[in-house]
Order: sequence, then C-alpha cells, then structure tokens
Amino acid sequence: MTGRTEGIVLRSRTLGEADLIIEYLTKDFGTRSAFAKSPRKIKSRFGGSLEPFTHARIALTGKEDANLPRLTQSDIIRSFHPLRENTPGFIKACQFAELVMKLLPSEGRSHNAFALMLWGLDGLEKDPASVLVPLVFKLRLLELAGYAPALNGCTRCGGQTDVFYPRDGALLCGGCKKEGPALGLSAALIALHKSLSVFPLEKLSRIKPSGALLTELERFVELHFSEGVNVHIRSVKF
Repeated sequence: MTGRTEGIVLRSRTLGEADLIIEYLTKDFGTRSAFAKSPRKIKSRFGGSLEPFTHARIALTGKEDANLPRLTQSDIIRSFHPLRENTPGFIKACQFAELVMKLLPSEGRSHNAFALMLWGLDGLEKDPASVLVPLVFKLRLLELAGYAPALNGCTRCGGQTDVFYPRDGALLCGGCKKEGPALGLSAALIALHKSLSVFPLEKLSRIKPSGALLTELERFVELHFSEGVNVHIRSVKF
C-alpha cells in the first residue's frame, strides 16, 4: 500500500540490528504495521517520532497487498513525552494500546477510534491518576468494536432488571436468566454508563461520579472484558 495519514505509535519491536517494525493506529487505514529502516541509528531521519504514543504525520509505501509497508516519513505532531515519563499514566496508555490492537480490525477507516485514542492520551497526560479517562476509553472502544454491554433492560424480553450476565454481555431478568456468574448493578451505575456512552468527549469533564460509583464501574468493566469479551489486559498486572 501507498498513502499518507496520521498515526499513533502503539508499540515497536526490533528487527535485526537497526530496523524496527512499528504498530500504528492510523486515522485512515485502521491498525497497521510498518517497516522502518535503520531508525535506531544515531543519525536516523525519524528522530524521536517512533517513540510510544507519538502522534505523527506518516507516509507508507509498498505494494497494494503488502502486509508490511515501508515507513518513509514521520513528522511529529505531538510527542506525549510527559506521559512516557509518568509511570501510572504510561501503564494506562499501554492498556489503551493493547486493547486497540486486540479489538480493532487491521483495515478500514478508523477516524472515531483515532479521535478516541488522542482524547485518552491527552486526558492521561493532563491527569495521569485519572480513573474516569481509562473507563470512558474502554467503554467507547467496546462500542466501536461491537462489544458494548447491553444495559437497557432484559435483552431477551425487555423486562426490567438490574442483573448483568457477563458471558452474555447483557442484563437478563429472572425468567430469562442463564447459568453462570452474574453481577447486580446499581441504578446509578446503569445511568452513569449511559451518560458516559453518549456525552461528547470534550464535555465529559462535567460528569463527577463518586469514588464508590467509579469503583463499581471498574469492577463491571473488568468483568465484561474478562468474561464477556474474553480479553485479559496483560498490562493491568503492572
């Protein structure tokens, strides 16, 4: 493939003595891998543009069906350098990158996911200790990937219920319940989930949930990822 777009570095891995393979979330082509020739040499033209979470204008070249196009240009738009120097923020950003690589397709337009990633990185750089930013990021990413939990009443009969079955990713009432683990959700959590799902990202700072409600939401999101989506976030162990 050949094209120009904006990319966010998700991770990199070495290839030989001086080359790298860079994993990007791009604005126009989904998640893409690219081959960077000799970026580890002192006089590399890529400079610091291949550091984790760097937002850059990039140019890729290669055959249309090439799985690994070559990176020919990378100009930094925003480095997110302070985020890389803050351990709590850096670990949370690593979770973002890990989830993007696991949940999003490797092709197709990805403007919404790209905007979400930039919003998340910006939020962590401003407040590395934030609990709300990672939760919103995970919930919005689940929606973009088609794994959003269904919390609008019983998913089978439409009846009222507050019992969540993570393996179904949905609320189920007593008449429709299934075997397996279940979690009772408070009305406040269900309302918060709805607000976090529909509020414009730039206005989410207006929402001020209590610490107890954030703890409940964290537990719910972790359970949905592990039991419903079957995704275990490795970087959480840190």
